[in-house]
Amino acid sequence: MTFKQACEKTMGHPLAEALQWHIDNGVDVAVGDVAVNRTVARAAEPPKASELKPAEPKHAEPGIAITGSFAALRQKAVDAAAAANTLEGLREAIRVYDGLEVKRTATNLVFADGNPKARVMVIGEAPGADEDRQGLPFVGVSGQLLDKMFECIGLSRREEDPAKAIYISNILNWRPPGNRTPTEAEISLAMPFIERHIALVAPKYVVLMGAVAAKGILDMDQAISRLRGKFYDHPSGAKLLPTYHPSFLLRTPLQKKKAWQDLLLLSDALKDK
Repeated sequence: MTFKQACEKTMGHPLAEALQWHIDNGVDVAVGDVAVNRTVARAAEPPKASELKPAEPKHAEPGIAITGSFAALRQKAVDAAAAANTLEGLREAIRVYDGLEVKRTATNLVFADGNPKARVMVIGEAPGADEDRQGLPFVGVSGQLLDKMFECIGLSRREEDPAKAIYISNILNWRPPGNRTPTEAEISLAMPFIERHIALVAPKYVVLMGAVAAKGILDMDQAISRLRGKFYDHPSGAKLLPTYHPSFLLRTPLQKKKAWQDLLLLSDALKDK
């Protein structure tokens, strides 16, 4: 019996209006003779054999090439970085390394900018859209703030004098899709290259801009708010100074005071040398 037939049979009954409401809303066929109490939990029925699907292949973590195991890709990065004896050689090693899928979606390799003879090296996390287009680190809005920050203590990426210059790079040299944060696996594969980068430049100080750079280089799982404000020793002999990333400061202007305190710490250290 359809809902329409039931409604006609029960004309004048108190439930007739309810049945008519269902018909007006397109519900005119009952799926069973007995109402289902949906407030009572029912045990899930096991799927039929015909409904089972074969297991899909497990995909690699986003940003990691699916060729070879992670351990092999990591070792390949270590070997490629170690074999680079010049900055140009390191740039080429990063360019040809095929362990990071993000390079297939990026426009340009973003290697470095500034004076490689500078006493101060600045390391961020990864390129953004502006950096990807120009092939240079920190050239967008956050890059403009970074330039102003360092100019306030007498340092510039455009300075030829190493004592007044900075040299800039990133943990990851390829832009992640959508400007997302690099994954732990991507950082792990990129670390041999940035460590080699530090070794080749041999700076006296390395400023780690933001949590990704700080945690990656320091290998410490702590918030940037706890890591900043002091120097750490690097195996190369350089002093590491974590601070807030310019993009974070643009979103949270109240933290600029602490970033300024970090830069003053760097300025005082440079004066002592």
